[in-house]
Amino acid sequence: MSSSLSAQTIAIVKSTGPALRKHGVEITTAMYARLFQDEEVKAMFDQAAQDSGEQPRRLAAAILGYAENIDKLEALGGAVARMVARHVDTGVKPEHYPKVAAALLPAIREVLGEAVATDAVLAAWAEAYQFLADILIAREAEVYAEAV
Repeated sequence: MSSSLSAQTIAIVKSTGPALRKHGVEITTAMYARLFQDEEVKAMFDQAAQDSGEQPRRLAAAILGYAENIDKLEALGGAVARMVARHVDTGVKPEHYPKVAAALLPAIREVLGEAVATDAVLAAWAEAYQFLADILIAREAEVYAEAV
């Protein structure tokens, strides 16, 4: 796990904020459509929150918050704690994170198009996603261990 993100990644991810603000729910809706092709993963989610649009809106807000605060991650402490608690409650494991990345990154390109979601943008988001995933995985492991 990298201990920090590159300045280039931070700049690129921050630059996607306006597009995420405008198209975030569309991106997360497309991401969930891809992700839920895996029935095991789909079963981990509250389908009522999917049907109402609450979960795609919540995730879109979290992604936007991450993009806007990627250079000051301490501002995300409360959000990370809430995600960790939710993930532990639903049984999220490290092996689920690559599945989300495999659904999220193509959804970004699908919604924003190749002109905005360039290879450089997707590479930056892949790095940023993995960085956050590593933080969540480490904290979730601590919570799982404390529960034993």
